[in-house]
Amino acid sequence: MKFSEIVYSRPDMDAAKAFYAAAAERMAAAPSFAGAERVFLEAEAYSAKLETMLTVANIRHDIDTRDAFYDAEAAFIDAASPELEEYTNAWDRALLASPFRAEFERRYNRVMFLNTEIGLRTFSPEIVPELQRENALTSEYSKLLAGAQIPFEGRSWTLSQLAPVKQDPDAARRRAAWKAEDAWYAENAARLDAIYGELVGLRTAMGRKLGHENYIPLGYDRMSRNCYGIGEVEAFRAAVREYIVPIAGDIYRTVARRLSCGLPMGYADSAMWYTGGNAAPVGSPEEILAAGGKFYHELSAETAEFIDFMFERELFDVLSRPGKAGGGYCTSLPEYKAPFIFANFNGTSGDVEVITHEAGHAFANYLARDIVPAASQWPSMEACEVHSMSMEFFAEGWAEGFFGADADKFRWQHLADALAFIPYGTLVDHFQHECYAHPGWTPEERNARWLELQGVYMPWLKPEPELGFYASGRAWQRQRHIYMDPFYYIDYCLAQCVSLEFWAMLRTDREAAWGKYMAYARPAGTLTFRELLKQAGLGDPFEPGALRGVAEAAKRWLEGREGA
Repeated sequence: MKFSEIVYSRPDMDAAKAFYAAAAERMAAAPSFAGAERVFLEAEAYSAKLETMLTVANIRHDIDTRDAFYDAEAAFIDAASPELEEYTNAWDRALLASPFRAEFERRYNRVMFLNTEIGLRTFSPEIVPELQRENALTSEYSKLLAGAQIPFEGRSWTLSQLAPVKQDPDAARRRAAWKAEDAWYAENAARLDAIYGELVGLRTAMGRKLGHENYIPLGYDRMSRNCYGIGEVEAFRAAVREYIVPIAGDIYRTVARRLSCGLPMGYADSAMWYTGGNAAPVGSPEEILAAGGKFYHELSAETAEFIDFMFERELFDVLSRPGKAGGGYCTSLPEYKAPFIFANFNGTSGDVEVITHEAGHAFANYLARDIVPAASQWPSMEACEVHSMSMEFFAEGWAEGFFGADADKFRWQHLADALAFIPYGTLVDHFQHECYAHPGWTPEERNARWLELQGVYMPWLKPEPELGFYASGRAWQRQRHIYMDPFYYIDYCLAQCVSLEFWAMLRTDREAAWGKYMAYARPAGTLTFRELLKQAGLGDPFEPGALRGVAEAAKRWLEGREGA
């Protein structure tokens, strides 16, 4: 069935509450593993239908945030989902308490129970009002950015549509685009401050109601951190500062020489890798998708089957349009055992990275579509990001199909960008920890701390007075994850380290690299992140020296091709 043919109907939340309440009672009363398993599988089937309807509504709302019907459905879901959570948690508690837990672990997997235990720590009926308000605020933030109409060159532009102009080789036009975007954010700064301030307050209140000093432990639980904690993250940040920040600084020194500008550089110059313009994809969005199809057809038999499935069922929405929510993501429709990719093509190399990155997520989910329970079809988020960020590097072998004569330029900028991203992503993570450790900070204090940390992690970047929004330390307000998914950013940095290991393998043995990729992807969420790495024979980014090794190999390759 094509996505457009799926018939949406609002779920009956009262019926859902009754189902989960009854299922919990039946699980508790089950006299045998066979009886308990029947209840478990019924709950799986019911949840698949329910979650599919909720996901369809949210996707269609993101496709056009101005659509009144799906706007109302999204608002309904924002309010109703926290109330339902009390009942799904009762079901989870009944499953955990089952005397047949050992049999379930043998038949399915133990991580489902580990994650359920973590999930139960994230909810109490006491926090339903905060959850509802949190949903409303994150929806408001998303709609605010989706609705941006930025005056530039005599017409209105969305944030996504303006993105390629911010990489224009004409420095004057590029800087004008940055100023236009800066002015829009500055105009909306007060509301952005208010939304985030309230979110920090709500999340802190939830953390305290659940017995914590602040939101941070709850934030880790909400991200299902099941094999590491804040200590490991802090050690990773220190390694980034020691090993990656200097290498990224060298990359920007090379770029500054190309652009004939000094260091530190401004935002408009830091957006460029080459004087004549960054590598850009060739062809229309349809042609880029076709090139993606060719890549997946030629990569492996498994990816060929997957991409045909995606195209036949129209499981993409990738064109940027007014009113469309920003960003990109992959989600799944469990009733149909199908992934779905949402994105915003804008004419930059990011379009190719979408068809490789988000489709990397989708391919992994497609591989895992028959795993039971459905929750185990996805591993934790940092593990998921390995699927996507590594797939980007596998696609480099097909760069000519995406970039034509710019293929080598793309390979250089892609690797340089991968390394330079790690300090930025780590900065985002460090900043969020600071905000939730100091929930009473004023907007000015948050912005000052961002600027201070930016100087540590991105010393090649300077605040420019002509960009008042950026100069005042507000650049973090563009990062959707900070508002919508707190602590979901170090995941990208951890995954990037693993993806760089795949990049190195691809230089010598593509077949062996693909074998390790499949070994990593197939177990999906039946193992923890660190267990997935170990069983696939991949390095652990938390281990001393792991970060240094992959970074130095990439640095040597880049230095040998500085003139690319």
